Amino acid sequence: MTMSMEDMLKRWEDPAQDFRRLLADLVALIRAPYPGRGEEATRAIYALCYLLSQHADFRARLRASLMRAFAELEQVSMYASTGILPNTGFFSEIARRVSHKILPEVVDPSRMKDLLTQLFDRSSDAVWVSLVADDAWVDLLEALRFDEDPPSAEIPPAVIQVTRALRVLSYHIAAIGLEPELVRLEPRIEDVESPFLALNTESLIYLKGCERWWRDSEESCEDDRHLGVLLDQCGAVIQRIHRRATHGGTSIRLTFVLQRLQQHLERFSQLLAVLESARKHRLGQDDYAPMVTLFKTLVQAECGKNDLGQHWNQSIGLLALRVTENTSRVGEHYIATTRFEYFEMWRSALGAGFVIAIMAMLKLMVGNQILPPLTKDLLICLNYGLGFVFIHFLGFTVATKQPAMTAATIAASIGDGKGRQRDLENLTTLIAQMVRSQMAAILGNVSIAIPMSVFLGFVVSLVTRSSFISVDEARHLMDGINPLYSGAIAYAAIAGVCLFLSGLIAGYYDNLGAYNKIPERLLQLKWLRRVLGAVRQRQFVDYVENNLGALAGNFYFGFMLGGVTAIGTLFGLPLDIRHIAFSSAYVGYALVAFNFHMTWKMVVWSVVGIAAIGVTNLAVSFALALTIALRARQVSFAQWRSLFASLFRRLFRHPHEFFLPPKVASLTTNPAEPAEVKPPRHPE
Repeated sequence: MTMSMEDMLKRWEDPAQDFRRLLADLVALIRAPYPGRGEEATRAIYALCYLLSQHADFRARLRASLMRAFAELEQVSMYASTGILPNTGFFSEIARRVSHKILPEVVDPSRMKDLLTQLFDRSSDAVWVSLVADDAWVDLLEALRFDEDPPSAEIPPAVIQVTRALRVLSYHIAAIGLEPELVRLEPRIEDVESPFLALNTESLIYLKGCERWWRDSEESCEDDRHLGVLLDQCGAVIQRIHRRATHGGTSIRLTFVLQRLQQHLERFSQLLAVLESARKHRLGQDDYAPMVTLFKTLVQAECGKNDLGQHWNQSIGLLALRVTENTSRVGEHYIATTRFEYFEMWRSALGAGFVIAIMAMLKLMVGNQILPPLTKDLLICLNYGLGFVFIHFLGFTVATKQPAMTAATIAASIGDGKGRQRDLENLTTLIAQMVRSQMAAILGNVSIAIPMSVFLGFVVSLVTRSSFISVDEARHLMDGINPLYSGAIAYAAIAGVCLFLSGLIAGYYDNLGAYNKIPERLLQLKWLRRVLGAVRQRQFVDYVENNLGALAGNFYFGFMLGGVTAIGTLFGLPLDIRHIAFSSAYVGYALVAFNFHMTWKMVVWSVVGIAAIGVTNLAVSFALALTIALRARQVSFAQWRSLFASLFRRLFRHPHEFFLPPKVASLTTNPAEPAEVKPPRHPE
C-alpha cells in the first residue's frame, strides 16, 4: 500500500498530469475495499500522513493541487445547494432523482461540486468516509502544512467562496421563512422582528466586517455569537411550528418546506464555523474540525443526491410523525388505567359484540343472495363500513381497533423516555395497561357475539321454520376458523394489515381536518345554522372535530375487509379475511345450524381457531403500527431485552396487573413517589 501510494505521489512531478485525475487516483487508494471497513481507510490515511511528513515535495505538490482547485473552481453552488432540497417541491424532487439516476447530468469541470462527484463516484463512498474518525481527517490536513506557504495579503479564494455562499444561504433562509405554509401556523414571522429576516440582515453586516478584516487585520471584526443566537431563535420557531402542526394539521408541502429550511440553517451554521476556523488559521490557531464536518456532510450529500429511498424516508417520515401524533392522542382512550375504566371498556365492547353479531348475520344473508358479483361485494363492504361507523357512533369498542391506536402511544412513550430506567418501568406499566385493556375488549366482544348470534339464528329459524344457514354452510364456516384446514392465520394477518391501515387513515383524516380547518369552516355555514340552530351546530362541529378520523378509519376499514375477498375473486387469488369478533359470531350461527350438536373436537378447534385469529389480528396490526410510529419519531430503541426482562419480572411478581387494573391509576412504579389519580375516561 505504501509503495503504490508513494509511486502515485511521484506522478505529481509531471506538470502535464491533470490534478483532477491525480486526486481521483489518490481517493481510490484511500478507499476501503468494502464500505463497512472504515479502519482500512483510516490506515491508508495515516500512511499518507506519514509520507507527507517525510517528503516536503510530496506535500507541497498535493497542497498546491488542492489550493489550485479552490482557486479555480466555483464552490458557491456546492455549499449552498448540495444536500439541500430544492424549492421545486416533494414530487418534483422525486422526478428529478429518478431521471438523473437513469440519465446522469452533464459534468461541469469548472465546478467544485462536480469534482467532488468525480472523486467520490460511488454511492458507498459516503459509508467509509463517515466511518473514518474526524481525528484522522484532521491529521491529514495538518500533515499538508498549509503554514509553509507564505501568507497572502489578499483574501483567499476559498474564503471568498464561503462568504458568498453564506450570503446566498441568508437570502434563501429569509425567503423560506416567509412561506405561506409557515405563516399560516406562525403569523408573527411576517413581522420585521422575524429571526429569519434578522439573520439575513446581521449576516450581511458580519460578512462585510470579515472582508474588511481579511484585507486589514487591524480592522475590527464582529463576533459571530450574535448570529449563533439568531440561529437558535430560528430553530425555536421551527420547533414551535412543528408543535402547532400537531394540532393545526400538516401537509407534504409544509413538511418539505420545514425540512428545507432546517437544512439551510444547518448548512449556514457549518459554513459559519468554517469561516471562523479560517480566521483562526490566519492567526496561527489551526482548527480543522469544522472543515472535516462540512467535508463529510458534502460527501454524504453528493453520494445520496439521487437516492430516491432516502428522500422518501426523510419526507414521509416527518409527515408520518404528524399523522401518528393524532393516532397517539386517540390511542390514550383505548387504555384503561383504573378499574372503573376497565369495566367501562368491557361494557363498551359488549355493545360492539352485539352489533357485530347483527353485521355477521347481514353478511351471511347477502352472501346467500343471487346477485351480480360486484353488487354483492359492494353490499358486503357497506355492511362492514356502515356497521363499524354505527359502532363508533354509539360509543362502543371493537377490540381489534385498539392496537393500531395504542402502538402510537407506546412509541411516543419510548421516544420521550430515551431509555431511562424509570421510564422503562413506566413503559412496562403502560404495556400492562394495554394488555388488560385488550383482554377486556376481546372478552366483551366475544362473550356477547356468540350468544347474540345463537339467539338471532334461533329466532330466524323459528320465524322462517327453516335453518338460517344450512349444515354445509355451517361446516364451511367452522372449517374456515380451524387453523389446520384453512389459511385462517394468513387471512387473520391480512385483517391485521387492514386494521393497521385503518389506524393510519384515522390519523390522516384527523390531520386533514385540522389542516383545512374543517370545524371552523362548518361553523361559517349559514344554512347549517338555520337547519340545526346555533347550539346544535356547535355540537355537530365539535363531534366532527373529535371524531372525523375515527369515522373515516372505521368506514375504510369496513371497505377493506369486504374488498380483500372481492380483489381475490377478481384476480383469482386465494384472498380472504378472518376477524376474531366475526369468527365468534359465525360459531354461534353454526351452532344453531348443527342443532346444538357439535363434537368435542369441533368445539376445541373452534376455540383454538378464534384465539389464534385474535392473537394474529392484534399482533400484526400492533407490530406494523409500532414500527411506523417508531420510524416516524426516528426512535432507535436499543433496550428491547431490558424491556422484555422488565415485562417478565412484572408478570411474575404482579400477574394481576395484566388482567385486572387497580382501583386507581398509578403513573409511576416508584413507591417513593405518590400515585396520581386520573379522572375516569370513556373509550372512543
